[in-house]
Amino acid sequence: MAVEPLSRDDIEARLADLPGWSVTDDERLTRTYSFGGHPAAAGMVAHIAQIQEELNHHSDIALGYNKVTVSVNTHSVGGKVTEMDFALARRIEAIASAHDAQ
Repeated sequence: MAVEPLSRDDIEARLADLPGWSVTDDERLTRTYSFGGHPAAAGMVAHIAQIQEELNHHSDIALGYNKVTVSVNTHSVGGKVTEMDFALARRIEAIASAHDAQ
């Protein structure tokens, strides 16, 4: 099955189940998490990297002192948001509480 870009309505419907996530003007699914300090933030980045390898779908990740920003779209469909991006976001959300992410 080929990966297809999601319509704006499909994106909005999926965002309702992912509080804190949004789609930028340049069509990237994104969220910033806050942590109590740098080690917790770095731990979350390592965990996200493992998930991305499992899914064979990778985001851009920015690591700050106590913040992690995840930003993703699907390059194979011209940089649009697809179900693959939402699958990654859901997996990241599933681990966020274990890292005390806010």
